Amino acid sequence: MRGMKVMLDRDLAELYGVETRILNQAVKRNKKRFPDDFMFQLTRMEAEYLASEGYLGGALRSQIVTLKKENANNKEKTGILISQIVISRWGGTKKLPYVFTEQGVAMLSSILKSERAIEMNIIIMRAFVKIRNLIYSYKDLAEKVEKHSRQIGKIFEILGKMKKTENEERQEIGFKG
Repeated sequence: MRGMKVMLDRDLAELYGVETRILNQAVKRNKKRFPDDFMFQLTRMEAEYLASEGYLGGALRSQIVTLKKENANNKEKTGILISQIVISRWGGTKKLPYVFTEQGVAMLSSILKSERAIEMNIIIMRAFVKIRNLIYSYKDLAEKVEKHSRQIGKIFEILGKMKKTENEERQEIGFKG
């Protein structure tokens, strides 16, 4: 979405073992931790597209709403029930979903309080340390290869000089008689 790999708020809520509304409330309380490259809200067109592709429960969902309306003709204030059918593409909610990038997913794991979120945060932190150590080990290896390649280069240079001297005419050494 928008050139980034993202996950929907409801999928992350399920992953972290919390309700979507709890996840979104936690994000709102920690808004400074979620810049636009960590999280953003879908536009209506983006949400419609995801719904049509089946990511937001693709099929239309309906909900029956019953309202109580006061009878203006009746002074006793008895109500009349009115039914309305509301149709939505993403589960009856009027709010557009949020999506989170990889950094947003990691940040979520640090602000949510569920057991699963804590476990995920620990896993993410361990993965970051392993990646950093792997990068450093490659850096050390690259430095060693560079050092040895310089030494190997010198060896070839010396061999080249030795080969040149072999091809030159040599003066005879010793007594001439």
